[in-house]
Amino acid sequence: MRVLIVDRDELSSKMLTTKLLELGCDVVEQTSKNDALEMITKDHFDVLMIDPAPLTSPRPVILNIRRNIKNYPYIFLMGEDISLEEAIKSGTNDILHKPLDIAALPQKMESAGLLSSLVRQIGDDSEDFPSAGGVIAKSAFNQLFLSALDRADRYGETSYVIFIAMENFTEIQGMDGAYAAEYALAKLSQFLVRLRRQSDIIGQTGKAQYALLLQRPVYETEPEEAAARFAEALQGADDITSSAAGQVNISLNLIELPTGRVVKTYSFP
Repeated sequence: MRVLIVDRDELSSKMLTTKLLELGCDVVEQTSKNDALEMITKDHFDVLMIDPAPLTSPRPVILNIRRNIKNYPYIFLMGEDISLEEAIKSGTNDILHKPLDIAALPQKMESAGLLSSLVRQIGDDSEDFPSAGGVIAKSAFNQLFLSALDRADRYGETSYVIFIAMENFTEIQGMDGAYAAEYALAKLSQFLVRLRRQSDIIGQTGKAQYALLLQRPVYETEPEEAAARFAEALQGADDITSSAAGQVNISLNLIELPTGRVVKTYSFP
């Protein structure tokens, strides 16, 4: 990933750069916020790490960045006395506390990489999956996905996505044939539509992947409970098999937006 560090503290930047290089990142350092804004309008960066000091509010800087670039970079807010809630309300994705906790950086970069890949995958319009049987098209789901990220920037709202995938689709296709694989996928789709609540929005985001968007959860544990409910029901679904009665392997991942953090993961036949 390509990372831009915007920080007047050169010692902190050097420490961060050293660790990011160890993680395989391409790193650029910049001390001036104005110069940094000019750089990101002309060049591509996957991740921005910004210390807004001496400004008291980072929000104008962050919103200016979001408005002036076409891609969606993952933004870390750096500082001493900041909370994740404050960071999200400012329009960023996560926080890096100072003094830097270098040990926490790999996990945070993993979340940044995951969200960046999801933005690219869901936004890739080279292949769409049309609406069918209660499952909306990938292109339509992408608009809702981007809206959830936008609401995080504007209002500090946290959303969640449950990704449900048939992990061995290609294997079934190779061993039992295309019809068997498509049959199992159709059964999974039908089951998810039956299981969802009326307010739940399900889209097909990959050849063998579906996504459920959970916006504005009413209470803190609601997303985890929803993921657990889907996982439990899927594990008991005996009719999700290929036409050749081959085993179907399912993975379920609950992802938090806008951090990209994996909250829960399940994997089962």
